[in-house]
Amino acid sequence: MFNNLNKYLSDNPTLRYWIIRPEWVAVFLLIISIIVSIQLSPFFADMAFILDSATPYVEYGLIAIILTMVIISGEIDLSIASMIALTAVIFGTFFNAGYNLPISALFAILAGLLCGLFNGILVTKLKIPSIILTIGTLTLYRGIAQAMASDFSLGGYPSWFVGIDYRYIGIVPIPVIIFVIFSLIVGIVLSSTIYGKQLYLIGTNPETAKYSGIKVDKIKLLIFGLSGLISGVAGVLGTSRLAVARFNMATGAELEIVLMVMLGGTYIFGGRGNIFGTFIAFWIVVILRSGLNVANIKIESQLTILGAMLIIAIILTNYIYSKSQK
Repeated sequence: MFNNLNKYLSDNPTLRYWIIRPEWVAVFLLIISIIVSIQLSPFFADMAFILDSATPYVEYGLIAIILTMVIISGEIDLSIASMIALTAVIFGTFFNAGYNLPISALFAILAGLLCGLFNGILVTKLKIPSIILTIGTLTLYRGIAQAMASDFSLGGYPSWFVGIDYRYIGIVPIPVIIFVIFSLIVGIVLSSTIYGKQLYLIGTNPETAKYSGIKVDKIKLLIFGLSGLISGVAGVLGTSRLAVARFNMATGAELEIVLMVMLGGTYIFGGRGNIFGTFIAFWIVVILRSGLNVANIKIESQLTILGAMLIIAIILTNYIYSKSQK
């Protein structure tokens, strides 16, 4: 039976393309996560509870959407969580220095953009492997944030700014709405524009992309800049949610952000992936994390589970893509 099915799929490449895709693994895992979580607590059968549970992870989800594009281009950015902390501290520092809140937020977001461009310039001009470079800037940006804020919490923000996760439209928290809209916009750009097609070609074969007239370095620099820019937005959103900014914000968030991208089926070596998979994987992480918290699983054990899932996701994605090429 399986031989006949494999032969049928081989004779129908379009059908094979749509069936053998890693995003379906993410959809399957999402369904399993919901079923298991409902067994842990009846609250998971309530959509409002799930939406509320998502708000602490929206900052990570926003960056995961951009990181999907970075990895599709054949690069990676591991400094994302440190940029959240640094931009949050910059935001708090400017506000406490007497600048109004919009100006402080603008400085923070621009600082994130500059950090991302710094990563991009070193990757594209000096040809430093992005995984090595961003491990370095991960430490650099976190260190700058600690030097600026020390062990102090930067707070004192106006009441209208604090607690964006407690603002709703219907039963949907505003941060979740921001995440959904952002995912749709980036998804359309990636799947339906010439820029998205160029990004896939860059990740698949950068040399071919160059000979095709695509400005590879310029596009990669733009993507790294976007990574920093959205990290700055995430830093401001995180400050609103927590009511303070600290240098240790988002510590270890790299694991969850990369997990969202890998669970969504983005190929670690570039050239393949999509926003739909990352969007689904975001909800897997939300439900998984919330379920583990409800079950009173220690944070150390949670990190072990997430790390194991990341390894499994990479193995499964590589396996599925290798099968889809046959």
